[in-house]
Amino acid sequence: MIKKALENLKIQELNEIQHASLNVVDGRDMILLSPTGSGKTLGFLLPVLKLLREEIPGVQALILVPSRELALQIEQVFRTIGSGFKVNCCYGGHDTKVEKNNFSQPPAVLIGTPGRIAWHLRRESFKTDKILTLVLDEFDKALEFGFQEDMDYIIRQLTVLKKRILTSATMMDDIPDFIRINNPVELNFLHKDTSASGLKLKAVIADPADRLDALFALICRIGNKATLVFCNHREAVERISELLSETGVIHDIFHGGMEQSDREKALIKFRNGSSQLLITTDLASRGLDIPEIEFIIHYQLPHTKEAFLHRNGRTARMHANGTAYLLLNADQHPDFLGNMPEIEKLPEKAMLPKSTKWATLYIAAGKKDKVNKVDIVGLLLQKGKLNKEELGLIEVLDYSSYAAIDKKSVGKALELIRNEKIKNKKVKIEIAR
Repeated sequence: MIKKALENLKIQELNEIQHASLNVVDGRDMILLSPTGSGKTLGFLLPVLKLLREEIPGVQALILVPSRELALQIEQVFRTIGSGFKVNCCYGGHDTKVEKNNFSQPPAVLIGTPGRIAWHLRRESFKTDKILTLVLDEFDKALEFGFQEDMDYIIRQLTVLKKRILTSATMMDDIPDFIRINNPVELNFLHKDTSASGLKLKAVIADPADRLDALFALICRIGNKATLVFCNHREAVERISELLSETGVIHDIFHGGMEQSDREKALIKFRNGSSQLLITTDLASRGLDIPEIEFIIHYQLPHTKEAFLHRNGRTARMHANGTAYLLLNADQHPDFLGNMPEIEKLPEKAMLPKSTKWATLYIAAGKKDKVNKVDIVGLLLQKGKLNKEELGLIEVLDYSSYAAIDKKSVGKALELIRNEKIKNKKVKIEIAR
């Protein structure tokens, strides 16, 4: 089963972290400490997969995560594994009626945020008598977000647990008693800076009054490459977005004050290349499926070394290379920085980045409408008259789908499919803004 999973994931071999976690005895609790971007998700999913049994009905494994984006990412990875076991996701902002209906045929693996899983348990949406495995992913972040009470309640309902897996990207002084972890095997890979081995640090010196102008010049210098700009507050994200909109730089934003659908759309456009620039808070520093990021910009420095490492962990992942820029005052040198990075000189005249190749098409139908990727490919290639190379990444959500289409062809394709049906139903189709 593990070999088949790796084939479906297009992975030739496991890394050190994944090997170590698979070698832990099935019945032993495990604490997995590893940096962001080190392959930790597979580090716990593969041991979970080993423990699942086809003959057992109902939920067998529960995975608790601190954010809806992380829940969706893990769900996608598990589906890609192609194990044949059903998986479902529950999180705040998702339709509770849909989630309850999903429990009419319970999944073997249930992924969710503590608040929503506790909500379902209080309403007895699913049974816990077959849940033998519990994963607490990004546990340090879950505590930081204030989920302790919900997690305590959930764990008290899991009376037949055989294995607990706790993951964290930071060292933890002690594990709270409510976890009831028993003589765990600790796998500590935090000393191995696997997420930043190919990372280059550079500094841009700018007075506070000139910081926005310096950021704009740096964005233009980087050009049309996948870039994350980190801020400490959502107000700064919005302020930068206003400036970029005025100058015509294509970008999206991502922070906790946005509607879930807008956050999902921003990530989808960033993943499929429609937008190469994402302005964000630290919400995007951990647990999000946004691979192949070449550049990080710290518009505002984080308050701790851990936060700095998590941000930088979004690039230079899994043996790739990346660059992190820090916008600093002339006399600014944070304690956690070590040696002063190389100073980057910005051009006096900024040239706007080239437009991206892709545009994103929004389709108002998804998995719950029995729509899948094959349906969308058929619609766009056959009815929309697109060539295969003009069609990019397709993502299907519960009630909506998104497809990346070559900008040169999107207008013509949209005109051809505007009155077409999917699954015998006319749906709204438009360019995602």
